[in-house]
Amino acid sequence: MAYAITQTCCNDASCVSVCPVNCIHPTPDEPEFGTTDMLYIDPRACIDCGACADACPVDAVYPVDRLRGPDTVFGDLNRDWFRDHPSDHAWGAPSFPRSLPGELGTLRIAVVGTGPSAGYTAQELLRSTSAEITMIDRLPVTGGLLRHGVAPDHQSTKRIVESFASVFHDPRLRMHLNVEIGTDVSHRELAAHHHAVVYAVGAAADRRLGIPGEDLPGSLPATTFVGWYNAEPTVPADAVELAAAERVVVVGNGNVAVDIARILLTDPDRLAATDIADHALAALRRSRVREVVLLARRGPEQAAWTRAEFLALRQLPGVEVVVADDPRVRASIEAAGAEPGSDAGSGAALLAGLPLVPYDGAAAPAPGRRIVLRFLSAPVELSGAGRVEALTVERTTLAADGRVEGTGARDVLRAGLVVRSIGHRAVPLPGLPFDERAGTVAHRAGRVVDPATGRPLPGTYVVGWAKRGPSGGIGANRACARETVDALLDDATARVLPVPEADRRDFERLVRRLRPDAVGLRELRAVDRAERERGESEGRPRVKLATVPELLAAGRRR
Repeated sequence: MAYAITQTCCNDASCVSVCPVNCIHPTPDEPEFGTTDMLYIDPRACIDCGACADACPVDAVYPVDRLRGPDTVFGDLNRDWFRDHPSDHAWGAPSFPRSLPGELGTLRIAVVGTGPSAGYTAQELLRSTSAEITMIDRLPVTGGLLRHGVAPDHQSTKRIVESFASVFHDPRLRMHLNVEIGTDVSHRELAAHHHAVVYAVGAAADRRLGIPGEDLPGSLPATTFVGWYNAEPTVPADAVELAAAERVVVVGNGNVAVDIARILLTDPDRLAATDIADHALAALRRSRVREVVLLARRGPEQAAWTRAEFLALRQLPGVEVVVADDPRVRASIEAAGAEPGSDAGSGAALLAGLPLVPYDGAAAPAPGRRIVLRFLSAPVELSGAGRVEALTVERTTLAADGRVEGTGARDVLRAGLVVRSIGHRAVPLPGLPFDERAGTVAHRAGRVVDPATGRPLPGTYVVGWAKRGPSGGIGANRACARETVDALLDDATARVLPVPEADRRDFERLVRRLRPDAVGLRELRAVDRAERERGESEGRPRVKLATVPELLAAGRRR
């Protein structure tokens, strides 16, 4: 019986490298890799060896005959992908690990950040060179997106962190946590102690709606809401108020918006078995939220969620998913289902079978719990007496060139909370050039460049969302890291990396002087033990410490 890849696929292609018959696609060498929702196994070519299941870091690969309930659809999705993407599974040219000339000596490389892109970067460097790595993070705990971005009910996705455990514990790696580059230590000071610096700092800022009332209490960016339920130490426990809201509007329909809707309406008893923040779980138990509206300016064909995430949303126990009726949306769904040979995973086709209901956002939510998908509607104003009470939206249409245009028709949605989930952008870093238009660190193939001259900044690199913008899932960082590391190694081979002014011990002394409460691997292990012990007593994977003082105190109890 063939294997199939399921919802939690991380796209890092660990499975591709171990498949003996090359039946998993798209591979990192194929154009669609990094843009496809997930990877797929061809059931006609699979030999049922199970190597892919053993290699998968997030337990996303199962025999088709063991799929149950809502997961059975993934057998069909894997098979159908190859209907539209035929492949003879021929092997491409072999590739070999990079290496450096021995006379270059030992490189010292700093990696700023400890999330997925940083982890893949350090992993690539440790495997292909004899470099010594310094990892730095502004928080006293590692993980980045894996710890503070992945939804708590996606525990299998978080298991990819285990693949980085050997990286963080490698004797050639030193870790300095609770240290912020640009505030505690400057880029110049960091560069003076290393041959190269790689920035893996993500995209921490939300894009704004730019409408009146956006700053009212009860209007939140998605990063605040996600950080709140994931115990991000810089997000206060009282950042989200749910006690007064029966309807929540989430502006956007990407995977983060889907996560927020799902967490808001999932039975808290189910979430109690995860690593959700204690304060968020308590608030969700008190919550009066019965309806979440996912608001999209465009139509269903342009929905930004991935197929796997949306299919899982449709299976949420006790929650009805409906589509706000609109003649244009109805026509789009019907056309997607009627078109011969249409892609059953297209945005509109995924809505087939969902109720299309008349929707009045000015009225109280309907009985029960439900998610309302409202398309072709743009937010224009938030209003309320002291906090958000309503969102005014304008109905939209798509011009021939794809631009969104307002129709002038407006509606009011009564809501006690509005969350904007319309994308992220990187935050400018002191000492580094920033591309305001792209919202990323200015770079060329991972080399940080001066936008005015186009010349690279010697020994300075970028990876992850700070490099390419907020696109691609966790696994996409693997190929991204490889490109940046290749650029770094090319520069090392060409002998254009600057020579450090001081050594590793000098840098450690500098950190202790500038940030006395910086912590390292021993403290990190103590935090991990403390959280796991708390979780064990409650039948949970861990109970997260939610503030910097708590994390530092746990680290000192080693």
